[in-house]
Amino acid sequence: MKLDKFDREILRVMQKDATVSMADLSQKVGLSHTPCWRRVKRLEADKIILQKVTLLDSKKLNLGVSVFIYVTLKNHDGESLNDFEKAVQSIDAIVECHTTSGDKDYLLKVIVESIEEYEHLLKTKLTNLPLVDHLSSTFALKQVKNTTELPIKNL
Repeated sequence: MKLDKFDREILRVMQKDATVSMADLSQKVGLSHTPCWRRVKRLEADKIILQKVTLLDSKKLNLGVSVFIYVTLKNHDGESLNDFEKAVQSIDAIVECHTTSGDKDYLLKVIVESIEEYEHLLKTKLTNLPLVDHLSSTFALKQVKNTTELPIKNL
């Protein structure tokens, strides 16, 4: 799907505030209400807008420990990869999972309350994920930047 300047501006505004009213969105992007609404609906139908969420402050929720984990699997056939990816979906503390290039197969991001909670998660769930050969954990010391906004370029 080709995005024009209005579509791109709608996406930029909505990334900053998904609760923006259609009236305000229309005004900010320079369209009248109905054409703006139609564009938003099209962006949703085309799965460019996947969902609207509320961002939370993890520290205020006592979830201040972020851990990045490189995972290497024993096998790399399609069934093994699917089994691992399915199992990852069931662990709430894993907030991101990426396949990677190079000698590691996956990169996980885990958010927990404490190092002790991470240790428990590691011993009871992570090491028991299907076909895990090796896990390498790195603890984040400080979050310097955290955004969900994609860098949408102008035309």
